[in-house]
Amino acid sequence: MAEEANKRDSIRMNVKGCQTNNGFVQNEDIPEQDLDPGSTVNILGSEELDTKKIQPYAGMPKEVLFQFSGQARYRVPREILFWLVVASVFVLVGATIAIIAISPKCLDWWQAGPIYQIYPRSFKDSDQDGNGDLKGIQNKLDYITALNIKTIWITSFYKSALKDFRYGVEDFREIDPMFGTMEDFENLLAAIHDKGLKLIMDFIPNHTSDRHTWFQLSRTRTGKYTDYYIWHDCVRENGETIPPNNWLSVYGNSSWHFDEVRNQCYFHQFLKEQPDLNLRNLDVQEEIKEIIQFWLTKGVDGFSFNAVQFLLEAEHLRDETQVNTSQIPAAVTHYSELYHDFTTTQEGMHDIVRSFRQTMDQHSREPGRYRFLGTEAFEESIDRTMKYYGLSFVQEADFPFNNYFTTQDTLSGNTVYEVITTWMENMPEGKWPNWMIGGPDITRLTSRLGNQYVNIMNMLLFTLPGTPITYYGEEIGMGNILATDLSESYDTNTLLSKSPMQWDNSSNAGFSEGNHTWLPTGQDYHTVNVAAQETQPRSTLKLYQDLSLLHANELLLSRGWFCHLRNDSRVFAYTRELDGIDRVFIVVLNFGESTLLNLQEMISGLPARLRIRLSTDSASNGSEVDTSGIYLEKGRGVILEHKTKNLLHRQSAFRDRCFISNRACYSSVFNILYSSC
Repeated sequence: MAEEANKRDSIRMNVKGCQTNNGFVQNEDIPEQDLDPGSTVNILGSEELDTKKIQPYAGMPKEVLFQFSGQARYRVPREILFWLVVASVFVLVGATIAIIAISPKCLDWWQAGPIYQIYPRSFKDSDQDGNGDLKGIQNKLDYITALNIKTIWITSFYKSALKDFRYGVEDFREIDPMFGTMEDFENLLAAIHDKGLKLIMDFIPNHTSDRHTWFQLSRTRTGKYTDYYIWHDCVRENGETIPPNNWLSVYGNSSWHFDEVRNQCYFHQFLKEQPDLNLRNLDVQEEIKEIIQFWLTKGVDGFSFNAVQFLLEAEHLRDETQVNTSQIPAAVTHYSELYHDFTTTQEGMHDIVRSFRQTMDQHSREPGRYRFLGTEAFEESIDRTMKYYGLSFVQEADFPFNNYFTTQDTLSGNTVYEVITTWMENMPEGKWPNWMIGGPDITRLTSRLGNQYVNIMNMLLFTLPGTPITYYGEEIGMGNILATDLSESYDTNTLLSKSPMQWDNSSNAGFSEGNHTWLPTGQDYHTVNVAAQETQPRSTLKLYQDLSLLHANELLLSRGWFCHLRNDSRVFAYTRELDGIDRVFIVVLNFGESTLLNLQEMISGLPARLRIRLSTDSASNGSEVDTSGIYLEKGRGVILEHKTKNLLHRQSAFRDRCFISNRACYSSVFNILYSSC
């Protein structure tokens, strides 16, 4: 009994003048009050705790805590808080679902900014051999980043015999020693990704080099490689080959070449050193897909598939129709003298490209690692070009590269309007446009049209909806070289736009510290170079950087409507606007002689004066112009900023003159985009 009494004593609660012991040691200076024995509460006893006489205290046994927790003053606030939390969770989940439901698809990395195309042999030489290389590109990544570039596109650098500028590939899994090693490539790719950039590279599925292992095995009829290429019997008479039909190579003359080892002719759409693969052979298709997977596993972000319209040829081998039917058949030797109905864009070709897309999609499942697919199918009709976008339910290319501006030998407001509307009106709904003004095999803009059009065309590309594509050197206005005595065995016309990048006014334009360069530098490199223009506030380079920055920061340009205002022999004018933003950009470009333009005749209610947000003449940036009479010299362009809620795409008069790729509206209250406009 004594033991039980001690146990009860150890858990008794002393109430000292109705003060609660909160677990702290009683101050010895405070005299302890004697308590009435009746105030002692036995917790383990059968008596109920009178919670009205005491307050909760720290360290309460759970039996006491349960007594207090059931009281209304503690239970009700607790329940209110619980249901508030539950309600808040449901509200947040519902709001999240609603935002996801109404939000438009985010722009992917290949849509969010410009693509910068590099011809690697001409960009930067790091080892003084006169040839650009992969390390040279890596050394200049800070410069590319300063241009606000999002994606780098490097043309072919596979191991090659140098035929047709490295498009006769000997090994798709090797880097040509001229450009470095696989380790150099991996280091470059890692550095590109470290800077938040993406890399796409050329891929040539149509043909290989005649030195490729596959071809060497095919010409000896070895196993499955026997039909890796397109072989056919042909007649040999007096050392001359009589081909199976009249099909011609892109470079002229017959597209059939006799092979003495196999004693048959093989087909080549391009040079005889570039035999066409037999893409009707499923083994060949699998080989191509394995190569694609090899590079995607390395971390490459996408491909530009080259010459895809040539992937298949008609199996019947009938002659193609002559353009001039009165011409003697034996005299037809130029590619343009035939209609190529049996050697381009054959049935089944798009199925092959879609199978490439499916292979790439297998590597696009990781968030943020979408793999881009572009197609180069130049000189196609607009209807055929649009088919590369795929169908509404079957994706193919993210976009076919748009080279229509590169075919223009003269510029006017009318021709620019025609190029833009031809693409936008024919592009499938929801697809994404792109624009380019140059490339490795195209005469540079400066040499084709003149210096006065460089700035205005850069302004056009950055203010149109879609992805602008820049060929290296266009940001400083480089032109073709004028050399005539070249040491390379190529078509001179396609060499002149591949001259070394002009970095500064030192020897070899800062491209190489070697004694020679593979091509001569441009004669104007002393003044037209990166270093010089970086210090000039009104340079072509500075305008390019301002335009790319504006494009990156303005939803009007990246997501907005394009509405055509006017075009004539001189001027092309349009607006960029977005629902929810009470500002409009009015872009006015003059491709002809000096003119005075009245904008108030085009847009009702236009203020008398508007501020210039950006101009090809940077001295006028921020100034105001009279909208009833804007004076524009030849080659000048301005981006005007107009505050208004009266957007043109909502007006019936402009309904057929406005285009948008991915419709979106902006909420300034929540600072979000939504699609339910």
